[in-house]
Amino acid sequence: MRISAQLIHATSGAHLWADRFDGSLADIFDLQDKVARQAVAKHLAVLEEANLVSWKRRGREKLHFINPVPINEIAERWVSKFERPRLRALSELKKDLEGERDD
Repeated sequence: MRISAQLIHATSGAHLWADRFDGSLADIFDLQDKVARQAVAKHLAVLEEANLVSWKRRGREKLHFINPVPINEIAERWVSKFERPRLRALSELKKDLEGERDD
């Protein structure tokens, strides 16, 4: 199986990145992780500049972490307060069906 991935700028339509990944259908989730890792690694500077990724040094390594604050701000801005009750109900239903409820 071959996965072809492209990253296109949402507003300008500019082509930012593309690659192909080969593997078996049994490895689909590993391939998906590989695509995500490579796309992020190619654009770490942009993600850091947008404050979506933070980092710290450990010796010679530079460790990267998702910054939850701007991600939450995006959710607050784009997921309206009117959607929250519906999303909460769906989340509770999922937990009930999967037997993950604590109460």
